[in-house]
Amino acid sequence: MAPSTTVPTVAAREERLAAASAARKAAKAKRKVIFKRAEAYVKDINNIAPKPRKILQLLRLLPDQQRATQQMLRLVEPYVTYGEPNLKSIRELIYKRGYGKENLGKYDILCVEDLVHEVATAGPNFKQATNFLWPFKLSNPTGGWRQRKFKHFVEGGDFGNRETNINNLIRQMN
Repeated sequence: MAPSTTVPTVAAREERLAAASAARKAAKAKRKVIFKRAEAYVKDINNIAPKPRKILQLLRLLPDQQRATQQMLRLVEPYVTYGEPNLKSIRELIYKRGYGKENLGKYDILCVEDLVHEVATAGPNFKQATNFLWPFKLSNPTGGWRQRKFKHFVEGGDFGNRETNINNLIRQMN
């Protein structure tokens, strides 16, 4: 007996065309949403000088800062505040604000606690773990910023290296 071949009916073809059209419309709507989000980001980034802008794009959260990282941080200090968060702050941020991109099973990161441990200890898969996480979107701190936010933290301002005091700021912003 010969294998049976079925001829697609007109209704089946129209159904596939309708599904493809719906998928194109959904993709177009998704692109519009992505563009709107990116537009807000671009507006903020365009107000910064080119060199600090590039450094902000290159920086990652590093618990042990190397010399090159410290030099880059000095250049962007007027735009950022940074420090060394403790395990509790990292755990709170990842549980509340952490969004992931892909599966990390091939790096033996199977659950959120594995991810927290990898980020907190800067383990062997630290780069993959931080690339997995989307940037954290934090709120303004409870009680607002200080009056003189254009001064360094040690001078009574808000930007620059806070060292362990970053944990208090994270709690106010999370």
